[in-house]
Amino acid sequence: MPDTTLPSDRMDRLHALRTKVLVEADITSVQNQSLIQNRREQICEAALGLFLEKGFAATTIRDICARSGVNQASIYDYIANKNDILRRLLNQLWFREDAMTLPVILLDPSISLEAAFEKYFRESWTTKRDGTLLAYRSVPHMQAQDRATLQAREFAVMKDLADQLIVRLGLKKGDQRLDIVANLIVFLSAFGPMRDWLNRDIPDEIILHTIAAGAAAMVRSLVSDDAI
Repeated sequence: MPDTTLPSDRMDRLHALRTKVLVEADITSVQNQSLIQNRREQICEAALGLFLEKGFAATTIRDICARSGVNQASIYDYIANKNDILRRLLNQLWFREDAMTLPVILLDPSISLEAAFEKYFRESWTTKRDGTLLAYRSVPHMQAQDRATLQAREFAVMKDLADQLIVRLGLKKGDQRLDIVANLIVFLSAFGPMRDWLNRDIPDEIILHTIAAGAAAMVRSLVSDDAI
């Protein structure tokens, strides 16, 4: 079995990237924490619907106030600006830690590649759907540092997956094909929900099963069948 352990400095670097989130504004003008939480939830819920319906650029603070019921004169007691709302939403939805990742699923040697991919895609296309749509549709309007944080997080996810596939397939470290495959799988997990309008007449489970089977076949093509 090839040596698949990672250098500690690389593990630390990947961990730092995985746990990195967008920096939210520190607003202290209101001391009532319960009120702040309630108002921010109202604002963020309204903004999410508007960002997904109209787009980030076309949505105004006035729109968000009208839908959320928060007065325009007081909204800045809870958020700094529209970009601050976007950061808070992405931290809640796209950076969320409760959605199971594929590297974690693959740690179970009893689960097949097809079943692992199905579980991962189902989780990504349901639990993280809004966060993924919001992230990719809003990228052009993000601040440079926020885009860099998103890119770093994506890099960490892909490297985690490549490392776990090395273990599952019994390949050697440094095999660049795993980086390519991991990139494609993460791409499928992100963009699958965005293309579901093309398949309205096909049941969700058939789409899920077909894409998972295709991803597993792509991975298996890297080694002989008897090596898996």
